[in-house]
Amino acid sequence: MSALPEEYISLEDYFKLEETSDSKHEYQQGTIFAMAGASMNHNRIAGAVFASLYNQLTGKPCQPYFSDFRLKIEALNIYTYPDLSVICGDVQFGDGRQDTFTNPTVLMEVLSKSTEAYDRGKKAECYRTIPSLREYLLIAQDRCHVEHYRRQGHAWLLTEYSAVAEEAPLDSIACTLSLAAIYHQIRFDVTTTS
Repeated sequence: MSALPEEYISLEDYFKLEETSDSKHEYQQGTIFAMAGASMNHNRIAGAVFASLYNQLTGKPCQPYFSDFRLKIEALNIYTYPDLSVICGDVQFGDGRQDTFTNPTVLMEVLSKSTEAYDRGKKAECYRTIPSLREYLLIAQDRCHVEHYRRQGHAWLLTEYSAVAEEAPLDSIACTLSLAAIYHQIRFDVTTTS
């Protein structure tokens, strides 16, 4: 992710850019950042997670969404695109826009070399300001490894999974993520720069 030229961009101009651009951008208090493209492993993992959640949530009040659905972090005036989100109940739209939501229950990022530090650090810190958020997962694409953060009052509890036979329980949405399903047909020797 890289910042575009150092000049203040209004929110209105950001939305116009997003409506016409072939790529996605994050918006942080007047600065926009181009989002990196995704690798084959990234796409396969995100697709497997989405399929698993979609099947488990059918007929329930929660729905999974891919990264094309923009998240507004209201407390910080930041707009971003999580790799995967789950929203329970009615979608709360940000700024009256049907392409921007504010109330995730679960957020997930598939890690890459170019975004891992940001996803673990500043982005995770920003996500933790979202009142509705209950769980945050970081999913490695270069090895079998999932970091699962769960809100416990004012604290976040971390559980890590590294064995392909393990399952991560997503208590807030009554689902489980099987590492065998997430990493099915994933080759860890493939370059994962994005």
